[in-house]
Parts: sequence; C-alpha cells; structure tokens
Amino acid sequence: MATVEELNLFSVILKTADNKQIIIPNSAVIGKNITNFSAKATRRIDMTFNIGYEDDLRLAKVTLQEIVDNEPRVLNEPSPFVAVGELAQNSVKLIVRVWVKTEDYSIVSFDIFEKVKLAFDEKRISIPHPLLPEA
Repeated sequence: MATVEELNLFSVILKTADNKQIIIPNSAVIGKNITNFSAKATRRIDMTFNIGYEDDLRLAKVTLQEIVDNEPRVLNEPSPFVAVGELAQNSVKLIVRVWVKTEDYSIVSFDIFEKVKLAFDEKRISIPHPLLPEA
C-alpha cells in the first residue's frame, strides 16, 4: 500500500507504508486500473477462519461475534457480519466482515487475528491446517 506524494508530467511518485519512494512512469499508469485504498473514510476487513468439523460451530460463531463486538475500533454501521462461508474438504470456513476507519485497517486486522487465535485456544476450537504429503 502506498500514498501518492506527487503527480507530474512524467510520473506518479508514491510513498509506501515503510517509507520507500516508488516512481512510476505515466506510460505505465495510463490505461491501467488503479486501486486507491485510502480514498474513503472507511474500509471493510474480510477475514476467514477455519475450524474443524468436530468443533462446536455455535461456540465458534459466538466467540467471533464477541471478539468483533468488543473491538472498539470496529464500526457499528454497517454492522459486523459472522457466518459460515463454506463447508470445505478439511474444515468449516467462517467469514467475518467488519468495517473500520481506513487508518485503523491494518492494526484492527492484526489484533482480531491474535484475539481469535487466543480465544480458540482457550475454548479448544481447532484451527485446521493443510495436511502435507508424507515423504
């Protein structure tokens, strides 16, 4: 992610989140789609959490809802969304969608992932991972 610092006749100059400068010739920009992640005041965070088929689905959903409801930087409108997204081959995929102020996007995402891991560990809800083939 980067912020536009300057537009001139020959290039677009960006500053990255880690303070690098990127210079893009206008010829590379013309005719291409540009996604501006910071143009709007709010952004939606989309997260997926996998649980095992043997785990308590209701407990997992309630746990996720409590985590997002107790995160003060999550906006109430639009309201947070927690649902089963897919019954996959090795896990049940739970979808969480929350809206935050754009400047809070990354830190809220990091914090929610950590809180979910800790809560799932505490409640003994498994987080399946892909099985690697045996050598």
